[in-house]
Amino acid sequence: MSSKRNGQSVDRRTRYTQNVIRDSLLSLMQQKPFTKVTVTEICKLSEINRGTFYLHYYDLDDVLDDIIEKTIQDTTQVFDHVMCPEKDRCTYPFCRKVQESREFRILFSDETASARLLDKLCELSKEDFITRLMQNSLLSYEQAEALLYFQMNGCLAINKRMLKNNCRDWGSIQQVIDRFIKSGLESFLIKDERRNMPPDHEESPSDPRPVRKTFPGSHPG
Repeated sequence: MSSKRNGQSVDRRTRYTQNVIRDSLLSLMQQKPFTKVTVTEICKLSEINRGTFYLHYYDLDDVLDDIIEKTIQDTTQVFDHVMCPEKDRCTYPFCRKVQESREFRILFSDETASARLLDKLCELSKEDFITRLMQNSLLSYEQAEALLYFQMNGCLAINKRMLKNNCRDWGSIQQVIDRFIKSGLESFLIKDERRNMPPDHEESPSDPRPVRKTFPGSHPG
């Protein structure tokens, strides 16, 4: 759906009104599922009329999409966790972001919003994740894509559970998950075994073994 926000210059008053509408939706989503919220409730809480609402947004889905877009604008760095062999700790940046962000906490707690958020996160990280994994493994596109969605859905599930249980000590859980993800991804990576070869060994065109790459940040072994 094309938003009414696209292609428009946004002045201060417009930004203020949109902020109020977004914040009203988030506040209502703390009380009820997104699917139960109405435009009438948004207008009442925002102290605006329906005409003003529709001047800025097509519908509530448009508002939710705007919230999601703005929530993930500054989270590009947290996507690094999906390629854990490059990092000492995999899930922490994203888990910390969820803990610190009111918007993330509300979105993750709602079935409709969390599914849409997950789709957006996967969309943003898919190209880089799949490209890098295929370049350094023998996995097909479909296999690499499956790993991405498996990992992102797992991340969503554990964050939901931690938020539901009001868990503040994520340390031990993160260590277990990080170890699991890191070991799993590294098992598919093509290691550079040339370091284990005798000094006088020289590869020749007739050598049947492929030249293997070392994945950035991975450890030969």
